[in-house]
Amino acid sequence: MELLSDVVFLSRLQFTLTVAFHFVFVPLSIGIGLITALAVTRAHKSQDPADEKASQLWIKIYTTTFAVGVATGITMEFSFGTNWADYSRFVGDIFGAPLAAEALFAFFLESVFLGVLLFGRGKVSEKFYCVSAWLVWAGSCLSALWILIANSWMQTPAGAELAADGSKAVLTDFLAAAFNPTTGVRYFHTVLAAFIIGGLVALSIAAYYQLKGKHLDFAKKTTKTGLIVAIVATVALFASAHASAVAVWEEQPTKLAAMEGQYETEVPPLYFFGWVDEANQTVIGPSLPGFTSFLATFTFDTEYPGLNDLAASERYGAMEVSDIPVGAIFQVYHLMVAVSGVLVVLLALTAFAFARKKLQDWKWLQKLLVIAPIFPFAAIEAGWFTAELGRQPWVVYPAASSPDGVSLLTADAASTSVSAPELLITIVLFCAVYLLLFVAWIRITGKFIKAGPDAAASNPEDTGVASSVIDKIAGVADDSSTSASAAPQGDFGLEGGDAR
Repeated sequence: MELLSDVVFLSRLQFTLTVAFHFVFVPLSIGIGLITALAVTRAHKSQDPADEKASQLWIKIYTTTFAVGVATGITMEFSFGTNWADYSRFVGDIFGAPLAAEALFAFFLESVFLGVLLFGRGKVSEKFYCVSAWLVWAGSCLSALWILIANSWMQTPAGAELAADGSKAVLTDFLAAAFNPTTGVRYFHTVLAAFIIGGLVALSIAAYYQLKGKHLDFAKKTTKTGLIVAIVATVALFASAHASAVAVWEEQPTKLAAMEGQYETEVPPLYFFGWVDEANQTVIGPSLPGFTSFLATFTFDTEYPGLNDLAASERYGAMEVSDIPVGAIFQVYHLMVAVSGVLVVLLALTAFAFARKKLQDWKWLQKLLVIAPIFPFAAIEAGWFTAELGRQPWVVYPAASSPDGVSLLTADAASTSVSAPELLITIVLFCAVYLLLFVAWIRITGKFIKAGPDAAASNPEDTGVASSVIDKIAGVADDSSTSASAAPQGDFGLEGGDAR
């Protein structure tokens, strides 16, 4: 196949697989970090042994997730210097600062105070222990900020100019580059989505315990916490979604056109779902006339330029409309919107059932809540694909407010020193390693959840949290030599086995 010898395609595929897997654990860490901080705070205030055990369970789950997230993020750093060496040469003057800041300020903050949570119980004051939980969560949020500063600059470059020889972007104003036109809206949109994931994970674990009829006090408190976090974040997300739509409309017109399959200049409709006929440049599906215009401008009659007119303009003239994955962008964008709608309905039903004290009786809703984290995960992954596919064919997009010349085509960003066979081998190896990591993470967290909060250390002088995490990791390593048929069967939604 021709694609299997295309270095640019394989480099993009490898990076997509790497980032998509890593991006599962980033929002999960932020969301669970908030739930963990709330649980530690409750234990500090109530001095209830049951709340203390609950907080230790959340610390275990967070630690395992954090560890896998760190491991899966390392490969991305290396790929900047291998597969995307030409890209790194172009943006190196811009990217150095935020990536260094992410490691120095955010990662160290998160990891140092996570050490306090793991080993400091009974060795530091209770107030400092509680503050440490919030600093761990703050570190995860700060880490996301620096990474999104770098990514947002690729979407809407600012604070830079093209070098005299045209070989790279040169930083001229750090603050303008860091707080470029989309940094704020993209950061809050992403972090709010992560909070929703945290809330849904809390609801999922609580629903599992309700189905099993155990740890019911933990389940009740966790349901309340998860509901409040998820509902507040969802309401705020609608505001950030509007701000994101405005930013895309103002700065990235080709992305907005692709999101709705718009080839000609018109007042764009909002499609519920549909199919893009790229050959005939039409969309087949039900729609609401003018509603895409309303999302960005609060008016129903604003015309947006279509892809054909944009491709004929000077700024976007490097774009070949036939090469834009319009169909894929259309589908992932509408998947994000559709799943978000399902999530709103699910949260409304859960809030109603909880308020009426019917949740413990509605087994069908409890079963749905057990798998509920799938919905925000699908939405956030679809949103990320929309953002990254939508800027093609540029890896550094020529946004409306960007300095002239500060843009880079994806085809010019891939390294010519990496061969197709090397990329194919690494893709296979990455998939194998990531599969093992995912199975290990599922099994470890599943064991923690199945054991429940009562298995957490209740002795303040005990470092049971750290030792139990290490023991579980070691146990998974020991189990790796055992065949699947000999291993305990089941998952954390079923009795009698490990989570797989």
